[in-house]
Amino acid sequence: MSISEEVAWVTGSSTGIGRAVAIALAEGGRRVVVHYNASEDDAREVVREIEGSSGEASLVGGDVSDAGEVERMVGEIEERYGRLDVLVNNAGSLIERRTLAEMTEDLWERVMDVNLKSVYLVSRAVLPLMKRQGGGRIINMTSIAARNGGGPGSVAYATAKGGVSTLTRAMAKELVAENILVNGVAPGVITTPFHDRFTPPDVRESLKGAIPMGREGTPEETAGVVAFLASPAANYLVGEIIEVNGGQLMS
Repeated sequence: MSISEEVAWVTGSSTGIGRAVAIALAEGGRRVVVHYNASEDDAREVVREIEGSSGEASLVGGDVSDAGEVERMVGEIEERYGRLDVLVNNAGSLIERRTLAEMTEDLWERVMDVNLKSVYLVSRAVLPLMKRQGGGRIINMTSIAARNGGGPGSVAYATAKGGVSTLTRAMAKELVAENILVNGVAPGVITTPFHDRFTPPDVRESLKGAIPMGREGTPEETAGVVAFLASPAANYLVGEIIEVNGGQLMS
């Protein structure tokens, strides 16, 4: 089957890294399902951009931490395309910076739901489709925070992303026999609305100072790694988490 027949779903693809991933996969020839929860206008703009470059894209909206919503969205994808070849579990949010002492149970659960539970729910929901067609790719977006504990006030987020990294390896072991290859990508400090919203300028400068390359990464640099993992060039990769951080882990 040619890549032009493949269908890719990128969760949280209205802005930032998810947007860049959706565009990169479309540029590679895949039909792309763009997903949003709250940012419908931004997601529609991504679809327009893909279509403006002669690509094919569609839109689904819903809460990836709600099992019913996830099943509905998968049903819409199946009804439209009849298949799903690449799933990129990108949706996530820090929601709010709080220390452990300040952390409420409600906020903790919200962070776990959007970052970790969503990966479990969406991955589980697409398995019947991928198994029926004989395989697929699942690429989970984790974070450098899974390795270093994250920046100030990101205790819940770092914990959730640590869970995503572990879940990625567990899924990889379980699903490889079904020809479903699971890998992860762990971005460092990337120039996105995430940091515009959650990271104060002084903290951001401090983080940037710890990067040997001396700059933040771009969403497109992260998207290129995702596109590689979705491609035939990664046919022998499984259970890997590729770090995209400008050398920050060396510091």
